[in-house]
Amino acid sequence: MGESFGQYRLGRDEEVMRYISSANIACGYHAGDPSVMRRTVDLAKRNRVEVGAHPSFPDLLGFGRREMNVSPDELTDYVVYQIGALQAFAQAEGVQLQHVKPHGALYNMAANNEEMARAIAHSIKRINKNLILLVLARSKMIEICQKSGIRIANEAFADRAYTREGILAPRRMSGSEINDPDTIARRVVMLAEEGKVLTIDGEEIKLGKIHSICIHGDNPKAPEAASVVCKSLEKSNVRVMPLKKIV
Repeated sequence: MGESFGQYRLGRDEEVMRYISSANIACGYHAGDPSVMRRTVDLAKRNRVEVGAHPSFPDLLGFGRREMNVSPDELTDYVVYQIGALQAFAQAEGVQLQHVKPHGALYNMAANNEEMARAIAHSIKRINKNLILLVLARSKMIEICQKSGIRIANEAFADRAYTREGILAPRRMSGSEINDPDTIARRVVMLAEEGKVLTIDGEEIKLGKIHSICIHGDNPKAPEAASVVCKSLEKSNVRVMPLKKIV
């Protein structure tokens, strides 16, 4: 959420916010600006949605989806800076920050890079060790962050295809992005009930226990998908609730 910037509008946040329990809000490095951050925190508050920081590499032009070579100290500073920015807006609105979800290339690189995972965990411990860190289910980052003593939530993706290795298929690959709401809903139910997902090749793989399932705000069908997902989960007797009530 909150990925608009200046005069540029991205995503249908007002519609999506009605269906979710936790929102990852851009902190200005890949998208968002101070006014967008403030409005998005206010929107989440009005919809009783928990707020989380969505830090990324400093890459506005590439929307945070380009890999960068940075030192652990630099990365720690980037993450602390962005969490701090969103935390200030949350405090101004009388809202508590619930979680942190790295964005784009930072998220994908940290999933299997020990130094980066440690730097992110260290950033959170320096600010508030009770913040929940969202990590890619089945990734090396889980063990690394558990050892650091911070709270983690295993995350899976509803609208992104997986490889058979359990990582997200590169966006340049045909079929890596899933936009059909019914397909997304079926994937979510399987993830919630069985912890499994179909890969881009049609193979079923196990991701394990899932605490959070992501729908991207820039998905053109995000509101429709979120609506169908909620209805499908309700039919399956699966409750949607904030992360702080799960982990």
